[in-house]
Amino acid sequence: MKKAYYIDYPQEHVEGQAHTYQCVYCKVVTTKINGSIEGHLPSCEYRLKLERDGFEKEKNSNAHNYSLSDEVD
Repeated sequence: MKKAYYIDYPQEHVEGQAHTYQCVYCKVVTTKINGSIEGHLPSCEYRLKLERDGFEKEKNSNAHNYSLSDEVD
């Protein structure tokens, strides 16, 4: 199975950032996730569940930068 975007994961506001949100499970910001399974950390509970349920990853996805440093708004 494949969805156009994977945006149904739980999100939380990043403290100190006006308009920044992150995945509740892996803490990667939504702009890095960019609607893809691969945007989540390999150990992310949301990503693992989707992979177990048979959802497909991007065929030609580049490796994501998992830097969790603060971003500038």
